[in-house]
Amino acid sequence: MNLLLFVAGLALLVVGASALVRGASRLALSLGISPLVVGLTIVAFGTSAPEVAVSVGAVLDGRTDIAIGNVVGSNIFNVLFILGLSALITPLVVDIQLIRQEVPIMIGASLLLLAFAFDGRLSALDGGILCVLLLAYTAFLVLQSRRQTQAAQDEYAQEVTPAEPGGWDRHWSVQIGLIAAGLAALVFGSDFLVQAAVSFAKAIGVSDLIIGLTIVAAGTSMPEVATSVAAALKGERDIAVGNVVGSSTFNILGCVGLSGLVSGDLGLGVPASVLAFDIWVMLAVALACLPVFLTGREIARWEGAIFLGYYVAYVTYLILAAQQHDALPTFSGVMMSFVVPLTVITLVVMTIRRPAAPPPS
Repeated sequence: MNLLLFVAGLALLVVGASALVRGASRLALSLGISPLVVGLTIVAFGTSAPEVAVSVGAVLDGRTDIAIGNVVGSNIFNVLFILGLSALITPLVVDIQLIRQEVPIMIGASLLLLAFAFDGRLSALDGGILCVLLLAYTAFLVLQSRRQTQAAQDEYAQEVTPAEPGGWDRHWSVQIGLIAAGLAALVFGSDFLVQAAVSFAKAIGVSDLIIGLTIVAAGTSMPEVATSVAAALKGERDIAVGNVVGSSTFNILGCVGLSGLVSGDLGLGVPASVLAFDIWVMLAVALACLPVFLTGREIARWEGAIFLGYYVAYVTYLILAAQQHDALPTFSGVMMSFVVPLTVITLVVMTIRRPAAPPPS
């Protein structure tokens, strides 16, 4: 049964991602909104629905470790795995709005979560503040896109192919239907996938926190994987990148915010190990986006390979730490004394030597 759920979940994710990207990109041009903004709002928020369902459900069930681990693990997975995989498929051009606005907002949200969690507990008030910030952020994006409507149409007209005059998806009602059907398939597919994965993990005796940081985080992020990869394959690279950045911001403001609100007077407990390590990894990953995005305003294939390598290293560390394996000290020493410093030096040199941005046309 678990194997059937797993296969059914993957199938729904593939079909849902294709429908969602097609409907969102067509609707973007129909309404005169750039695909970047669609990726940051409709697509990003919609594909984060599984994270919301899992986190809120875990809090209501009293399993707060899964709720926190899901959000922190999903954000790490989003940047390192999804952007890494998408960049390996095709180098991802990064819109200047992402560099100047969206990535700093994602970093700011990560810092805010760290500040709220520093005492080991997220209160209902903290959750309410995060929800209000999410509403303000969404309203700001919509107002901003409406002011830039004509410019956005001109900029992205060559990148996203509009619906053909006689095409079956030319009408806005069909495009919205594609988005709704795609989101529904993504949500159900992710739910099936997570149920199967959690059953597999429990069979081998893994803790709730590790399940949340890895299997649940990856499972609930599968809609983002499918959507971003499908967008990259279709050449709609702004949706591929914007979806990841927007989803990461939504995970913090929306998932943690709603989870905090439903936690009641007890609040949402933050595991000590998350506060000591995982949340700092999430912040470091968010900060690493700036120099990577700045270098030529694209994520090259080799940078995608580095992202994927770091995600493998992160999961390896979690597994070794959970088992208290003898190789843990050696692995940690190599990462901290060689791999991480070398990566930081490379990013600094790349940022200093980055080519000048092309003049506006």
